[in-house]
Amino acid sequence: MARSKHSNSFGGQLTKLDDLRTADDYFDVLERWLDLESEAERARLARRRQIRNQTHVEKTGETIVRLQMADHKTGLAGRFLIDLTKPGDQKLPMNRLKVGSPVVLSDDDDPSDEGIPGVVSRRKYDSIQVATDRWPESRWFRLDLSPDETTRRRQLSAMARARTAASRTGRLRDMLLGKRPLRYGEPKNVELLTSLNPPQQEAVRFALSAYDVAILHGPPGTGKTTTLAEVIYQAVQRGDRVLACAPSNTAVDNLLERLIGIMPRTVRVGHPARVFESLRGHTLDELVDNDPSSNIIREMRRDVEELMRTASKTLRGSDWRQQKRAIHAEAGQLRGQIRSLERSIINSVLDRADVICTTTTIDDDLLGDRTFDLVVIDEACQCTEPSVWQAILRADRLVLAGDHCQLPPTVLSDEAANCGMRQSLMQRLVLREGEEVFRRLTVQYRMHEAIMNFSSDTFYESTLVADASVKSHRLCDLPNVQELPLTTDPIEFIDTAGAEFEEQLEPDGESKMNPKEANVIVRLVRELIDAGVTEDQIAVIAPYAAQVRLLRGRLDATDLEIGTVDGFQGREKEVILITMVRSNDRGEIGFLSDTRRTNVALTRAKRKLIVVGDSATLATNEFYGDLLEYFETQNAYHTVWEFGDV
Repeated sequence: MARSKHSNSFGGQLTKLDDLRTADDYFDVLERWLDLESEAERARLARRRQIRNQTHVEKTGETIVRLQMADHKTGLAGRFLIDLTKPGDQKLPMNRLKVGSPVVLSDDDDPSDEGIPGVVSRRKYDSIQVATDRWPESRWFRLDLSPDETTRRRQLSAMARARTAASRTGRLRDMLLGKRPLRYGEPKNVELLTSLNPPQQEAVRFALSAYDVAILHGPPGTGKTTTLAEVIYQAVQRGDRVLACAPSNTAVDNLLERLIGIMPRTVRVGHPARVFESLRGHTLDELVDNDPSSNIIREMRRDVEELMRTASKTLRGSDWRQQKRAIHAEAGQLRGQIRSLERSIINSVLDRADVICTTTTIDDDLLGDRTFDLVVIDEACQCTEPSVWQAILRADRLVLAGDHCQLPPTVLSDEAANCGMRQSLMQRLVLREGEEVFRRLTVQYRMHEAIMNFSSDTFYESTLVADASVKSHRLCDLPNVQELPLTTDPIEFIDTAGAEFEEQLEPDGESKMNPKEANVIVRLVRELIDAGVTEDQIAVIAPYAAQVRLLRGRLDATDLEIGTVDGFQGREKEVILITMVRSNDRGEIGFLSDTRRTNVALTRAKRKLIVVGDSATLATNEFYGDLLEYFETQNAYHTVWEFGDV
């Protein structure tokens, strides 16, 4: 076992979890981590709710204020679906309230209102929809990202069951904790549905040969999702029922998109979410809604909506409060009947499915006591250890897929992070077991070779190989793009050192920006568009939200994407521009020191990568010093002085 070799590439060290003697000790630590996270989330929400300045509070990205109800309807399981907008057709501010995010909907005029819990079920640039179980009463609303106590309760419940599990679940638990050896059979040849390269084929056969746990390591652009879909297809062909999970709705939908082309009986469950048009027919909502038995449910929903419209009107008489209560009670009874009818249809749909797709926050009420021959967790390196036990409890065999060198789990508590919560189960298993437990994909189909090589050398032991289809492709090879130095060279670093491009703290905020560096980005984007590159082929990535806001205000381009790195995991663009922002005489780079995030940014580009930054500040960190040296060896280093006035 080549443990030392892969310990370096997998980053970090074994945590104290591997030294714990019993399952009780292990789950005690995980419960403590969840307590610390809960405390950190509640403290952050409390601080946010004390801020009454509208502009300031919305800059956190976790709150939207002064919202009004634009529409409402009744959704699956009798939930109220509330559409919220800003007055006067305003766009919503940049925010982190994604589909599936837990939120609190409260009265914006009443700071003491504790609000009602909900979940974001849809979002657009000018509206956001929230699913709630209770009807909100207010004229103006405030929406806050909230501590996800429902998810935490589910995780604690799963861990409590895992503590005392016997039989197959108990043995799998002990294997994951290092108390029993993992077992593998001899990989067998299978007739593959998809045309896969040799490393992908080996990964599929390895995953199918595992009696307990297998790990697929997929660096950027190596076709991890395609490989995982083949594993799931082969498992279904041999009669397995499969549960496919991922930590985010986006990751689940990316996997679902691959699966439905080869396995039509794939069902996407979870809170109602906006998905690609081609996927909507496979969501549980659509399948339930299209069932012939749902006609009566639709009639009952119309009755509920009519009752709520009546309740929202000004009622006459001294007993108007009692009238409203009676109407709400009648609506509640109808919603109960709707839930009972829907439960019967839902069970029928799920029982017919070969594959069920959901986030790792599994709705245990929906899935009941269903277990699966194979449970797959994609983007497993973004999962904290407490978050995977709901899925593990349902597994006979487990496949984890992801990349430890990209975004780690999100952890708010510094204490929990320092104790090891940012290390995923997948990363810990490889650190402990070495190469016996995983197979790495090595042929990538996204990046020009010059874009790929630095990440390959730094993070993947120089194992990545660019496929011939992308190895030398350039921007100028695209239709209608002019052949210029800007479009022929695949990479360039533009150094702002010595030009007094100082970073600044955003007014009334805590995020950083660099206006002069933003000027360079704006100029480059306009030059790319003038050269024939279309807006939707370009993306700008900044490490700080303030820089994102600044650039969005300066670049009026509807199809041009500008965002932080979190939104680009698993995605790609023909050309990526990165503004590093940090420029100071102290050599401080803040959370740029988490080089995994930078790895994500660097590997989103297909044909062109442009990085703008201050070498004097960045090079104080060894990683960025190596990055600068790489650009220099590729004759891709330039200074901002070559641009003239910016």
